[in-house]
Amino acid sequence: MPETVKPRKNGLSPGVSDELAENMKRGWADTEMRDLAPVPQAGHTARRRAELSARFPGERLVIPAGRLKTRSNDTDYPFRSGVEYTYLTGDQTEDSVLVMEPDEQGGHRATLYRLPRSDRESGEFWLSGQGELWVGRRHSLTEAERLYGIPCQDVRTLPEKLAEATGPVRVVRGHDPGIEKALHDKVTAERDAEFHTFLSEMRLIKDDWEIERMTEACESTARGFEDVVRVLDRAKATSERYIEGTFFLRARVEGNDVGYGSICAAGPHATTLHWVRNDGPVRDGDLLLLDAGVETRELYTADITRTLPISGRFTELQRRVYDAVFEAQEAGIAAVRPGAKFKDFHEAAQRVLAGKLVEWGLLEGPVDRVLELGLQRRWTLHGTGHMLGMDVHDCAAARREAYVEGTLEPGMCLTVEPGLYFQADDETVPAEYRGIGVRIEDDILVTEDGNVNLSAMLPRGADEVEAWMARLQGR
Repeated sequence: MPETVKPRKNGLSPGVSDELAENMKRGWADTEMRDLAPVPQAGHTARRRAELSARFPGERLVIPAGRLKTRSNDTDYPFRSGVEYTYLTGDQTEDSVLVMEPDEQGGHRATLYRLPRSDRESGEFWLSGQGELWVGRRHSLTEAERLYGIPCQDVRTLPEKLAEATGPVRVVRGHDPGIEKALHDKVTAERDAEFHTFLSEMRLIKDDWEIERMTEACESTARGFEDVVRVLDRAKATSERYIEGTFFLRARVEGNDVGYGSICAAGPHATTLHWVRNDGPVRDGDLLLLDAGVETRELYTADITRTLPISGRFTELQRRVYDAVFEAQEAGIAAVRPGAKFKDFHEAAQRVLAGKLVEWGLLEGPVDRVLELGLQRRWTLHGTGHMLGMDVHDCAAARREAYVEGTLEPGMCLTVEPGLYFQADDETVPAEYRGIGVRIEDDILVTEDGNVNLSAMLPRGADEVEAWMARLQGR
């Protein structure tokens, strides 16, 4: 057995005979793929690398994809590559690293370091737990060059090269401890943080290809919501987990995965902002807050929320709260336009909600006083939206002045998601309010002359929601 292959302690075949080892080396057909076309985003990733190169002339830039993470014992979580790596390459392969080395002309030479096909001579391909016969075929380095338009080399040679590197280096941290170890004496936390910030801000404005992916994610998510409505009777017979599983099926069939843990919150669970346990009952008379998103195979996610009456009809009080949130969302969406401040849509939605809370006698006005003191936040809790893209909370490392204190520009994609949440144990509100949680969330693209709601295919108004549910359920 090759030295690079570690046998299982309790494996049934602790050794390999010389005859078997020789037998496994022979008789395999040539499977090299010679007619591969570049991935659709190859032109966009080249442009992004050029932008990055211009920002950091003369510096070596290292962007890892990441490594597998152990779930338990010898099983791993499904791999999802670091967004910075995929944004700049189009690749999603574990253990890979993009290195941009400065050249004499002031630009950079990009090299993609990847694992080659698993080795047949050593037996890795059938003896290693990450070998081809265990986890599937990897692309050869030549195939990867065709796909991504970047020269490729064996990543196993990279740590030594990086350890010997001279000159300034920046690395995206948190994905590959081995790469960081090789660079430990060549990088600084401050410079790497600046690098991460720039990469985050690059993604604030989506190009046409990215907008197409965001649209696809919303369309798939809408179909997932329809799937859930059609099976609410089965969820009532089981639990919130039926809702979670139903949506997950759509995400896996049409995309890569869910973009984040689905929130399938029925009844008072709807007042917990990130309820992902999804183990509670689904009862007629309660509301279901479903916050979920399909992540495309290129890793762009939707983030949509609808609050649905499980019986198919809102009660009078549920509708009052729902209509207030809907009015707030309408005000927020109307405030999304190029040249507006990022905070404008949040403030517009919060003003509506604060006014409703004063109107209902839950807060003492005037509304300006409520907003100045932030008193509405007892029941609104969170901000009204965030950037959206390859991460559900995209561009999170961007500077405040470029993000929350910044100005909206065409190509930005964000959520507008006001909510009202009356906790089950909140004695400051009448008993009939307690346990009601409502959020409505849509994915909004800033355009040259305003905005487009990418998730508009899902109904939002209370009457529309009831009619939509009745149609899907055949009532």
